Amino acid sequence: QFMVVIPPDFSKKLVRGERPSLLITVDATDPSATGNAMAALSALVPQALAHDLPGPLAQRRPVPAAFDVRVHRRYNPEGLSRYNIVPGLIGTILTMTMVMLTALAMTRERERGTMENLLATPVRPSEVMVGKILPYVVMGYVQLLVILVAAFVLFQVPMVGSFPLLLTMIGVFIVANLGVGFTFSTVARNQLQAMQLTFFFFLPSMLLSGFMFPFRAMPLWAQYVGEVLPLTHFLRIVRGILLKGNHASQLWTEVWPMLAFLLVAGFVALRRYRQTLD
Repeated sequence: QFMVVIPPDFSKKLVRGERPSLLITVDATDPSATGNAMAALSALVPQALAHDLPGPLAQRRPVPAAFDVRVHRRYNPEGLSRYNIVPGLIGTILTMTMVMLTALAMTRERERGTMENLLATPVRPSEVMVGKILPYVVMGYVQLLVILVAAFVLFQVPMVGSFPLLLTMIGVFIVANLGVGFTFSTVARNQLQAMQLTFFFFLPSMLLSGFMFPFRAMPLWAQYVGEVLPLTHFLRIVRGILLKGNHASQLWTEVWPMLAFLLVAGFVALRRYRQTLD
């Protein structure tokens, strides 16, 4: 999140009193996470060498700073909060709608009695799961289109990276959340329980993913829980593509946790599918 660049002749210029410059590069995609640290940089220079300037001269009057600190805000030079919030809304909206729609749809079929007819057919559980998920994948991309149009037209959020890569990553995220909704539908007995399970998953995702609070400012246990949630990794992916122009190789560390979450959710859903009427 921060990178300190020290010129090769920094020490020599410092000894000569030439007041060299020290460059601090900041990942400013999340202004709330870096704002306090950047404000503290103004007090860094006079305090850094306070104990290294002895003598009566240093004690009687303030001594000019021995070096300059130049801060470079990367990816968000103006510190606009909408560059951080709007991409995060893509993940939070898709999380709530995809999980809720799938959980309610499957539970509604059980309440209406159509699930018994479906279970009586020779259709495999994996085929039922794919058939139920695909329509909501299309709905997820329609929601994505609306959000992206609002982001680009109304909020002027930049698009630095690859748009096809963004669509691919969003597809993985949508399927992961649909797998969670399918799992909830095998647990809930009615639509009210499905709604409660949806919010039980959505609220921790929103609070512990880094969307509302800086991720590194949260307690350690909260960071461990947040690393399990797919929204945490998706926020890093979408901000990296939109604001930084990250490539696929740079996103792999965030993609594989979402794939692992998808496999676990799909496995649990398929295992419980045949037991939904017991």
